[in-house]
Amino acid sequence: MPRQPRPRQASHQPSRRAFLGAAMASSLVPSVLADEASAPSTTGPAQVVGTVALAGPGSPVVMFSKHLAELGWGDLGTAVRTAGFDGVDLTVRPGGHVLPARVTDDLPRAVAAIRDAGSTVAMLTTGLTRPGDPAARATFEAARAVGVPRLKAGYYRYAFADARRELAEATTAFHALVRLAGEAGVMFAYHNHSGDYVGAPVWDALQMIEGQPSQATGIYFDIRHATVEGGLGGWRAAVQMAAPHLRMLAIKDFYWEKGANGRWRVVDCPVGDGMVDWKAFGAELRAARFSGPMSLHIEYEPGGRTPVEKTERMLAAAVRDRTRLAALLA
Repeated sequence: MPRQPRPRQASHQPSRRAFLGAAMASSLVPSVLADEASAPSTTGPAQVVGTVALAGPGSPVVMFSKHLAELGWGDLGTAVRTAGFDGVDLTVRPGGHVLPARVTDDLPRAVAAIRDAGSTVAMLTTGLTRPGDPAARATFEAARAVGVPRLKAGYYRYAFADARRELAEATTAFHALVRLAGEAGVMFAYHNHSGDYVGAPVWDALQMIEGQPSQATGIYFDIRHATVEGGLGGWRAAVQMAAPHLRMLAIKDFYWEKGANGRWRVVDCPVGDGMVDWKAFGAELRAARFSGPMSLHIEYEPGGRTPVEKTERMLAAAVRDRTRLAALLA
């Protein structure tokens, strides 16, 4: 049974928990950046705040709101701004910061609260996969109304009974959603997730967007998942083929580990501690002249015993990963 989401704050006043988290972020930022600046680097100087310069305009680095799910809208904006991020990748899905059934009423309120806190909403992460979903058109229209033009789709999965047929069915459903997005004037991009997900090899995600209006769809490229599926050269071929269609990036890292049972597993880790070749990825992004938002994900466990301590640790991990990202992509 899916967990019931906590009610979001209608007020713009920060709760005690969020205030403590934001205050801790404020004290953490100088010390974390000092540690990063004093560490030896072979990748060039770190850009510790603001956008990451690749080619042409800089790319805003935003934080995925899933990792601060306990914070209300205004508190989320305060914490993300205090931690030095350019904005928020806001969840609009079951259990998210905005519930799909309330998107028409609550997305404007959420975006206003985040903006009033001095931050922005750069993109929305949805769970939309079916054109018949009553929240689909409402989400696209609400996003357009509040000036957030980039949205991430939900996922389709392979049952591996007939992969060709399953991809065709996913493509038909996705195209119908792209049409709705285009009518609303927003972009609906597909994410390459490793495993049994449609999009894992990236070529299938590219097939899904082939022939569709470029202003209405594209690829939300995830270098972690692309490296899982194509660890040596596959990820690089994928990003080059996806280059004309890159709309947003997911930022995270991982490594392979053999467990006690002798089976290999994927372990998420801080940016720069894993198997992603960030230097080569940065070169590909510069060649593609990418300038869209980069959404930072903290999929590993930063630690913490209490809710407030977990928020503090999460924000500290996010600051470190963002600082490392800027240095590694330089």
